[in-house]
Amino acid sequence: MCRVHGGSIPAVRAAAARRVAEGKAAKAMRLFAEPVDIDPAQALLELVQWTAGEVRYWRAEVAAIAETKPASLTWGKTKAEKGVGPQGPVDTETHEAVRPVAYAMLTDAQDRLARYAAAALKAGVEERRVKLAEDQGALVAQVIRRILDRLDLSKWQAEMVGTVVPEELRALAASVG
Repeated sequence: MCRVHGGSIPAVRAAAARRVAEGKAAKAMRLFAEPVDIDPAQALLELVQWTAGEVRYWRAEVAAIAETKPASLTWGKTKAEKGVGPQGPVDTETHEAVRPVAYAMLTDAQDRLARYAAAALKAGVEERRVKLAEDQGALVAQVIRRILDRLDLSKWQAEMVGTVVPEELRALAASVG
């Protein structure tokens, strides 16, 4: 915008400066970022995990505000002016309903987390994790079976395999999970 049509307004100038800075940052990212070979499901899962951490952080920040200054979650100073009036120096403050930055960041992070989680569920990430765990379990069972076959167990020992191995695997799963 030109000066005459609003280009000299501070808010317009600030917005223009922000757009220029964002453009430079995007250009630098395109120049220096490297492609990463990642499974799309893994990428979604990582987004969910990082954003869940972000939500936890902002929740703690909002909780701290609620403990120390509960009223500031809904009400705050939005403008302060100093000037001179007919009676001398005048300080004025404007208080309005306003959200703290931490609260705005929390709601933004929660919205993104919901979108990422929905996308991950839609893409079948959880089903893929279950399938992977099942495949790993089948491999472990095959290895155990081959080991037991090579040990040439007595009849009594072979009968105990059906009881002992599942008990030990359940104990292992309980200690890991």
